[in-house]
Order: sequence, then structure tokens, then C-alpha cells
Amino acid sequence: MKTDDLIALLATGTAPVERHPVGRRYALAIGLGLAASGVLMLGTIGLLPDLAGAVRRPSFWVKVGFVATVAWGALVAAMRLSRPGPSLTWLPAALGAPVLVIWVLAAAALAGAAPGARAGLVLGTSWWACPWLIALLSLPVLVGVLWAMRGLAPTRLALAGTAAGLLAGALGALVYCLHCPEQAAPFVGSWYLLGMLIPSLVGALSGPVLLRW
Repeated sequence: MKTDDLIALLATGTAPVERHPVGRRYALAIGLGLAASGVLMLGTIGLLPDLAGAVRRPSFWVKVGFVATVAWGALVAAMRLSRPGPSLTWLPAALGAPVLVIWVLAAAALAGAAPGARAGLVLGTSWWACPWLIALLSLPVLVGVLWAMRGLAPTRLALAGTAAGLLAGALGALVYCLHCPEQAAPFVGSWYLLGMLIPSLVGALSGPVLLRW
């Protein structure tokens, strides 16, 4: 076979490479997952009755900002871990910063509260349900993100699964903000964080199985 014939054969049937495949898969997975989580929230626990009043309080946006910042860091980590050989030297600082901020705010709130009121700031009225409801609302997003990862090329499977779970947990917590009446930083820094860590553990355990390729 001549060289020109070989080149023509190799070029036969070529198609344009898909642009931004990681971003496209994640956008689809997160969009559908968030929509499913929203429907699940509305169909089970419902919106906060005083949501209009809650959004006028700075504490509501502190809570949302904490969750959204964790979600952003987890998203970047998950997208990078979907490809071989990612650099993650920045990851501890990116994910630790919002946790440190909410814990500083929590410490300040507890220091300024009367001793008898401190337990209420930490426990609120729904500490026993909050982490599990966040974990429940995270499930549709977790399924979507694991699907997005599986179609790419992750190599550090347990770590990739952990990032997928943290991303799902943070987005589940973001949906849960529309229901939860709790606003205190000590509550958010305790039970919201635990709620995000539950799907992270699920992702860490399931990643080596579900993401193998």
C-alpha cells in the first residue's frame, strides 16, 4: 500500500472532536440532578413557609454562600479528577477555607451568646434530621456526577468518588436551604457539613467500583 493510500484510509470516517466534553457532561449531570433534587424536596419536605422572609436575612446568605463555595471547590476537583494526572495541591485550601470561615463565625456566635442559649445555636430544632435530608437530596446529583465521571477517564477512583460525593452533598445542601429554617452558623457548621460528608463517604466507597474503566 502506498503512503498516500494509507493516509487516505486512516482519514476515512473521521469526525470533529467534541469540544469541552468534561464541561458538557457535568452541565447535563448537574442540571438534571438538581432538577430531580428540587422535585424530591418539593414532593417530600416542601419549601420553607417563610422563605420570603428568610432571604432578607444576612444569615440566610451566609449559609448559602458557605454551601455554594464548597460546591464550587468540589466541582473543580471533580472535573479535574475526571482526567488522568490532575494537580490537586490547591484542593485542601480551596475546600478548607469555607469550612474555616463558617467555624470562625460559629465560634463568634457561641462566644457572644448566653451559656444557656449555646446548645440551641448548635442543635436548633432539626439537628437529628438535617444531615440525612441533605444526603437524601444529594442522591440524584450523585448519580448524575458519577455518570459524568464514568464517561471520562478518572484514575484516582476513590478520590474521584469522594469529590463526586462532596459535590453532590453541597448541591443537595443548597436545595435543602430552601426548606431549612435554621440560620445559626454553629448549626450550619456542624450539621450541614455532616450532611455533605455523608455522600462524600458514599462516593469514596463506591468510586472504585462504579468508576472503573
